[in-house]
Amino acid sequence: MEHLGGDLAIVGARLRTNVEDASNADGPNGSGSAATAILARDGRIEIVGSDAEVAEAAADFGIEVRDVAGATVTPGLFDAHTHPLWAASVTAGIDLGGLATIEELRAALSAEHERLPEGAWLRGWNLEYEPFEHTGMRGDLLADAAPGRPVALICYDLHTGLATAPALAAAGISGAREFDDASEIVVDEHGTPTGELREPTAYNLVFDAAPAPDPDDERDALRDMFRRLAAAGLTGGAIMDGKERTVELLAELEERGELDHRVTVHHWHAVGDTDADQQRVIAAKDRAGRLWQTGAIKLFSDGVIDTGTAWLHEPDACGDGRTAFWPSWERFGEVVRAYHDAGMLIATHAVGDYAVSRVLDVYATLPERPGLPFHSIEHLEVLSDADVEQLRGSSVTASMQPLHMQWRAADHSDGWSVRLGEGRDETGYRVRDVLDAGVTLALGSDWPVAQYDPRLGMAWARGRHTPGDASAHVFEASQRLTGEEALLAYTLWPARARGHADRGVIAEGAVADLTVWAADPVDTDADALPELPILLTVVDGRVVHAAE
Repeated sequence: MEHLGGDLAIVGARLRTNVEDASNADGPNGSGSAATAILARDGRIEIVGSDAEVAEAAADFGIEVRDVAGATVTPGLFDAHTHPLWAASVTAGIDLGGLATIEELRAALSAEHERLPEGAWLRGWNLEYEPFEHTGMRGDLLADAAPGRPVALICYDLHTGLATAPALAAAGISGAREFDDASEIVVDEHGTPTGELREPTAYNLVFDAAPAPDPDDERDALRDMFRRLAAAGLTGGAIMDGKERTVELLAELEERGELDHRVTVHHWHAVGDTDADQQRVIAAKDRAGRLWQTGAIKLFSDGVIDTGTAWLHEPDACGDGRTAFWPSWERFGEVVRAYHDAGMLIATHAVGDYAVSRVLDVYATLPERPGLPFHSIEHLEVLSDADVEQLRGSSVTASMQPLHMQWRAADHSDGWSVRLGEGRDETGYRVRDVLDAGVTLALGSDWPVAQYDPRLGMAWARGRHTPGDASAHVFEASQRLTGEEALLAYTLWPARARGHADRGVIAEGAVADLTVWAADPVDTDADALPELPILLTVVDGRVVHAAE
């Protein structure tokens, strides 16, 4: 079934177009443009002009006119790093965020245990590392809270799972195993699993053993997740954990007329994938719908700082951080080259500074591909000065998430800072230095690792402290972005990074993906930005969210 885009007319607006305009006295973002109205037909913008011009054209075409009464319209917001299908699954369990002690965790699990029917698994997400700081992550500490029931929890960063004995037994886990990547089943001195499962290859053994969701429920959960994202002003995103099932669900939603998000699917390439697996992915790279496309890849080069699996120039305070995710770095280079030669877009997870440098080394060996966008590095949580210089002129997009600073403590007592050691935590989230080095910057959430709301993401990028708290500690104030830069990093810059000239702008011929704000997000103070109402979210010319 062919699906057409929507028709839309908006008048009475203040436009931030992201288009250079000689008549604009306020800069390249178009905030001073004389245009106040937009007409879209079949999902694309046909007119950017005056209220009268758009109202007349709308009458000719029989399109209803929406007067937004001075609200600000920007190009639709795009999350450069997100996991909506994964989020729909893991957030079906209980949210364990903010629970700082074993006792608090046990109480939450016990209450959920009482609520669940017999035989059901107890799932939890957003688990933090701090409750286990003195004991290590151990499932037996939580087992009595849900006696006899399989309990499977995942940490907020999606890099560590924790399971109780019944869940381990259901997955057939009784001891350590060798994996193709750096994943690990942690065992005690007797070889007995503690319940800690590091990295997806290990913890998915448990989660895959849990009862599978009903296919219709899974589809509807993804549909509803996209609608939640739309309510925060998001019109699209880069899905960084794509699988065949992801593509199937997107195609089904679009066929049913229920896809409200414009997405690029990055297929998740695991270290253990074979050449044949890679060729199957390459053969399917042109699969696409009206609002979704494939042709992109997600790779890992390391893990995370909190567990000592990030790849660092120097060992962390616990002596970890010097191991790559790939046993053979030469193999990583071969995989990258094959996807590059096939014309695909590659995003590589690199949290540690040495990981960033080594990925840049591999990217630098790749031949030019005229007309095609270049690849990205995801996260770049810590960077040395030399790494920033290596980024300069590399054509790489830096895809970063400054809102992940929310877990840092002003006194450096958080696990991330302790692992890095005194002084090195101040090399974190260097978005200003990256931007000043001439690197394309794209911002995202990594949802469900952190909150998906782009207003919160922009507030952290601008203020580098807890939004709304004037007394909150500011982390590395010199790395703050301006309001305009933060907006561009959610609109124009990710579009450019992906080679889309018709996205991230309000211009004739561009896709009609728009976010309508109660006030100008650039002029709004960073501390107030998370509460700034989203009045309308428009995808492909269709209103997918309207404030009540």
